[in-house]
Formats: sequence, structure tokens, C-alpha cells
Amino acid sequence: QLQLVESGGGLVQAGASLRLTCVISGGTVSDYPWGWFRQAQGKERDFVARISRLGSITFPAESVKGRFTISTDNAKNTVYLQMNSLKPEDTAVYYCAAASRLATFGSEAPGAYNYWGQGTQVTVSS
Repeated sequence: QLQLVESGGGLVQAGASLRLTCVISGGTVSDYPWGWFRQAQGKERDFVARISRLGSITFPAESVKGRFTISTDNAKNTVYLQMNSLKPEDTAVYYCAAASRLATFGSEAPGAYNYWGQGTQVTVSS
């Protein structure tokens, strides 16, 4: 059973950077396409960024383009989300997710992902 554990969230001021980490166990990061999603309080879960299996192509949401970068590290079996120039509207719980094993691409829809982490809180103050 694939398990995902996120970390790296916290409370930061606007303009700061954070790197979220998603450590994978029970499977291999290179076997799946990956996504990061976020959910602000009282709102639906939104797409943030996704990466193809083998990590060759990335797709950021328009709201984070140029500020957030998704990446994978096969040696560490880990997925990252580097977040720069953070804004108060980035405040949310951030989730790592895996789509179907051996698929090339995931999707912007949360329903396309089969495995989820427990989430990590990111709070950006103004």
C-alpha cells in the first residue's frame, strides 16, 4: 500500500519561501505521476501543480505559475513543492497525491488521484 507523508509547512510572512516534502513508502516515486493540491478553510480542494511520471513535464496552476515548482527525487523517493514569493492567499492545507501507477500523466482533478497524504498546513501572514 502506497503511503505519503508531507512535511515542511509552517507560518511565514508574505514574500517568504517554503519547500514542502512528500516522502513515499510502499512504492516507487518513478512509478506514478504526482500532484500537489491545497484546501483553504471552508473551500474545495484545488489543484496546485502536477508532474508526469519520470518527472519530465510539469504543469503548475495559473495562480502559482512562476512561483511554485514541483519536482521529484528518485534517490530519496520524494516529491517536492518549492514555493517562493508566498502570498496570504496561498494559506491552506497542502496535500501530495499519486495518480494511477504507470500512467504517464495525472490530472488537475482530485478524483484522478488514488493516494493522498495527511496534509501540511501553510499559513502566510501579510
